[in-house]
Amino acid sequence: MSKVVQRGVQLLFLALFLTLMVLGRIQVWMGIFVVSAIASLLFSRFYCGWMCPINTLLKPVTWAKKKQHIKSFKVPKSLSSKWSRAFMLLLFLGVLVFTFRTGKKLPVLPVLVGLGFVLTLFFPEELWHHYLCPYGAIISLPSRKAKHAMKIDEEACINCGKCAKVCPSLAIVKEEKHHSIIKNECLVCRECVDACPNGAIAYT
Repeated sequence: MSKVVQRGVQLLFLALFLTLMVLGRIQVWMGIFVVSAIASLLFSRFYCGWMCPINTLLKPVTWAKKKQHIKSFKVPKSLSSKWSRAFMLLLFLGVLVFTFRTGKKLPVLPVLVGLGFVLTLFFPEELWHHYLCPYGAIISLPSRKAKHAMKIDEEACINCGKCAKVCPSLAIVKEEKHHSIIKNECLVCRECVDACPNGAIAYT
């Protein structure tokens, strides 16, 4: 699929998200996410790379920073651990339980969108995608068993590392003779496909 198609799908879902937020029907989006999480058993983290409004908003920020040669700060060590993701996930689930039990409507999704956007103004996308996003943490669990995912052809890979440099979620690791993709960390954003000089990466 071309980048044009992908961007079109992303903008469509972003428009849907904003519409639901304005109408006060954001719970519908939670239903979309639940369905996407279940579907990730087949399609991996397709939601993250194609439907997530946070990811869609982060892309222009990263593009603008590169265009203006603005360097990101390094991810703080205090946030670059598995405990950061666990804390954010537990906090997110705790807030959801609170809203269900009390009936109070809290702007959980808008706050997360704003948080991801602001953080990416100063830090690389990996801080949000790999360490902090509670939605990513949830959907990464069923994605471990996904039938379809981004894969690197070992024979075609020349181990140049260009794919790893553009991956926004630290999902690509270097092996002895080639690179490989950690399936449940991959956003299916296809940045690696565009970066690969040998056409060694595909969604299969």
